[in-house]
Amino acid sequence: MGLDIFLQHFLNALQWGSFYALIALGYTMVYGVLLLINFAHGDIFMVGAYIGFFIATFLLGIGGNSFAIPSWLILTLTILGSMVLTSGVGLTIERVAYRPLRERGANRLYVVITALMIGLFLEYLNLSLLGAADRGFPELIQTDVYTVGGVSFTNVKLIVIGLSVIVMVALEVFLRRTKIGMAMRAISYDKVAVPLMGVPMNAIIAATFVIGSSLAALAGIMYGSAYHVLSFDMGILIGWKAFIAAVVGGIGEVRGAMVGGFLLGFIEIFVVALGQVPGFEWLSSTYRDLVAFTVLLVILTVKPTGLFGVARRQKV
Repeated sequence: MGLDIFLQHFLNALQWGSFYALIALGYTMVYGVLLLINFAHGDIFMVGAYIGFFIATFLLGIGGNSFAIPSWLILTLTILGSMVLTSGVGLTIERVAYRPLRERGANRLYVVITALMIGLFLEYLNLSLLGAADRGFPELIQTDVYTVGGVSFTNVKLIVIGLSVIVMVALEVFLRRTKIGMAMRAISYDKVAVPLMGVPMNAIIAATFVIGSSLAALAGIMYGSAYHVLSFDMGILIGWKAFIAAVVGGIGEVRGAMVGGFLLGFIEIFVVALGQVPGFEWLSSTYRDLVAFTVLLVILTVKPTGLFGVARRQKV
């Protein structure tokens, strides 16, 4: 495998890692605050992508042609609009489904079942309203292909990777420099003492769902812009993969979710790359999920708390 081919796969891995990491952040942030696995989060990714689809379609239709509004403005408005509306969906789910169970002290099993049912509800609501046919996500910006040193890449891929990194850095700064962010981190370390200090738990929990849902929406828009195909069940597999990435990184640890997401992306893409090496032709792309999950299972066997997770005693 030459250097140019290696770099080609490296960029592909960064792009897929960006999707996984952004979704994994939603899982890990909610778990850090609530000790809840929001299994509906993969479908929030789907909802964000579809909301972006309708916003973009509307904006592109203004004036009867796709040039009435600058493409960069359409992309910006689509991302912001989808993030805002999807965060509203996440906030509604928290208030309508999770908060009543939390206030009643419901068994965690009921909460998990509720999360799974919410995911199914979102999928079949989409199926009922829009049908089973895939939707073609509109081209928000003209795709340009660049070739440098034998490595080909598109401007869309660079935007996906660059925007993901910027958002992750901004999230890290938010969690460490703002009062809300520090409250989230404090709750993840001590859920008993922090409320006694006057921290508004419901407000912090709501903010966590808003941020997590917004990041999932961003991932949905970028996925649609990169691959242009949406389906009602698109959040299932990628949602489970992102959850596994969060667990491998150390569920509840923001940096761990980022690392776990990119690690999963690299493992998958380089399995595909290895299948192009003489002697490994049998290792087709159909094995990417199997090999990725196997490697991640080995990591968890060696370090059950994940790469960044720390074993903590729980008071009974």
